[in-house]
Amino acid sequence: MTTTPQLRASLIYVVLAFAWIALSDRALESMLKGSSLLVLAMTIKGFVFVIGTGLMLYWILGHGLKSLVAANHNLRNDNERVMRVLLAAMKLARKDAGSASDRVVPMVEGLAKVVGLRGEALREIKVGALLRDVGNLAIAEAGPTTQTRLSTRQMAQIRRHTQTGRDLLEQADFPATVVDIAHAHHERWDGFGYPRGLAGEAIPLAARIVSIVDVWDALSSDRGYRRKWPESKVLDYMRNGAGSQFDPALTDLFIAHYEQLKGAARTAHSPAASTQAASSRAMTPARAA
Repeated sequence: MTTTPQLRASLIYVVLAFAWIALSDRALESMLKGSSLLVLAMTIKGFVFVIGTGLMLYWILGHGLKSLVAANHNLRNDNERVMRVLLAAMKLARKDAGSASDRVVPMVEGLAKVVGLRGEALREIKVGALLRDVGNLAIAEAGPTTQTRLSTRQMAQIRRHTQTGRDLLEQADFPATVVDIAHAHHERWDGFGYPRGLAGEAIPLAARIVSIVDVWDALSSDRGYRRKWPESKVLDYMRNGAGSQFDPALTDLFIAHYEQLKGAARTAHSPAASTQAASSRAMTPARAA
């Protein structure tokens, strides 16, 4: 029969408490029977009991917390390994997947910081930006194309990548924010996006942030079917899309901090930064092991 940590801790506490009460009461009665010091001794015994159980609970809770932290660390390492496999598969499926993620992730991180995200929320939005199009792995039509116009069937197939991405990331137990980004980064502020037609603040904040940077990157990059747009044209498109395609407040922040965000992305995409990131990724499995 297996027992849970909570049950074991409770049983230890109950057994020790009963033993202390029964043995200490008998010991005091036998030593101080009829003495006026018996009441004082009982009071001191009570204080000792409270302090002792407090210390014991502190140790039990501390031990449980360490186990929980270790389990969380192992889960995070597992997610990182899954993520590396997914990214490798994306790079094989789409030649531009790696470079696009390299451009998008630092811009998303910068805009998220401007919005006020920190700590775990910031880490999750970076992972979500990296894996936003992971659903394309299951969509044959999602690979590189030189077509300027897709058929209705092809567009419907490509749009499935948001649902597929959500399913893949949920099965791998990624955080909800990461799943939300994959599922909702093609939604529009006016409700005419896909897959669910969410509008306004019903779209998760992280997905709204990634959507802005994702569109900026798509327009600023060469594609098989078109050349990249001039920067001024891209920024005009972003301004005009505020309140229709994009969250207007987030778009204003993106435009206001554009040079700063672009500079951070350029720094992150430099050869030195790429070498450092590669070294960090190479060290992760050793730590996990």
